[in-house]
Amino acid sequence: MALEVGIVGLPSSGKSTLFHALTGTHATGDVGMASIPDERLRRVAEVVGARKVTPAAIRVVEVRGTGPALLGNLRQVDALLVVLDGFSGTRVPADDLETLRLEVLVADRDHVERRLERVAKQAKSGEAKLKVEVTQLERLLAHVDAGHTLVDWDGELPPELEPLTTKPLLAVENGPDGLDLKLEAELADLPAEDAQAFRNGARSALDEIVRRLSDELDLITFFTAGDKETRAWTLRRGETALDAAATIHSDLARGFIRCEVIRWDDLVASGSHAEAARRGLQRLEGKAYEVSDGDVLNVRFNV
Repeated sequence: MALEVGIVGLPSSGKSTLFHALTGTHATGDVGMASIPDERLRRVAEVVGARKVTPAAIRVVEVRGTGPALLGNLRQVDALLVVLDGFSGTRVPADDLETLRLEVLVADRDHVERRLERVAKQAKSGEAKLKVEVTQLERLLAHVDAGHTLVDWDGELPPELEPLTTKPLLAVENGPDGLDLKLEAELADLPAEDAQAFRNGARSALDEIVRRLSDELDLITFFTAGDKETRAWTLRRGETALDAAATIHSDLARGFIRCEVIRWDDLVASGSHAEAARRGLQRLEGKAYEVSDGDVLNVRFNV
């Protein structure tokens, strides 16, 4: 499953414009996919003669507005992308960022309070586990009411909370000192070749946003390479070959035997899987193998 990022911002900051620029989707308050640019994917695809090339992607969710109820829709995303108005001249981006941080804090505070009310009622049954959670939630509520975030909490948080303040928050200024989101959205409507010609070979500024998200979420990229399709996938750094198999398809994880591993540059230099294997550059790894950025994997499985 692709990792998710939620786009938030004050009214008229450019949220919908950024959403369209990243995903190519015009619908607002919707979900789309933002491709992760990776030059290695093209080179691997050329070596194997892939008929289809599919980049890795991040799922993007736009929320129309702020407030605890709307922000609550983002509790399952992996990161927050905050759009700041730097073009109207009527706002100070740094102040707006603090306003958004406060909105997120308030949303978490209300979420803790609502859960406390619900669990307190359930705890009347006398179940010890629920009583412990009530005590913990009371302490959490006092912690937030004192102006702290849940990031500052020393203990373990109840997994059901899914707090917003613990998520990575990346700011994007829409304006002359940041990104021209209107231009990027217009370029997103052009064929890729035309947009690249307009940029005169320079990378899209949006590529930098996606790169920052990948870095913040500590993602690595691995590849599957075949003549039918060559594709890039993402994992969290430290995840295993079994995690990679599950990312590709649940059947691969269920019937995992082992996987063939080649470094992407070794495959490119060798010119084919067969030649890489002949040179001793391909190896077999088990479920616990920690996947490295740039690995090309071929999972052997049986179901």
